[in-house]
Amino acid sequence: MLALLLTGCETNKWAEHERKMIDEYVKSLGDTVYTLTPSGLFYIELLSGTGRSPIDLDTVYFKYIATFLDYVEFDRNDPYTTPYKYVIGTFDDVRLGVDEGLRYMKAGGKSRFLTPSSLAWGFEGIPGIVAGYTPILWTIELDSVKAGPGK
Repeated sequence: MLALLLTGCETNKWAEHERKMIDEYVKSLGDTVYTLTPSGLFYIELLSGTGRSPIDLDTVYFKYIATFLDYVEFDRNDPYTTPYKYVIGTFDDVRLGVDEGLRYMKAGGKSRFLTPSSLAWGFEGIPGIVAGYTPILWTIELDSVKAGPGK
């Protein structure tokens, strides 16, 4: 019982630390305004796209760069000139926050998402790359949206 209590306290400490990191980052941006969604995703449109936003089972083609809040890059689609292909709502190798954020975009648009760890790699992280409870910044360029089956 004591072990569970201590584990819970440790979890709360890390979650609180992450919340503080996010708050400090957003505050440091001054007049830059992110939209905060009910899930905890922070979203800002950098360049407006055209057409409709993707929905479940649409195929999207996008370029991405993933960084920590200090803008140190740890991932990008490779090569960056070739868009990444993903079917909305399938979560094949795409984090929850990216799937959600793509739904706010339109083809040709560019956005930045700040995903708390709950929408990225959670409390486990990626060993040797992303520590647990780490918020991630994603810069996404949505190249195109192809309607899913039956649409």
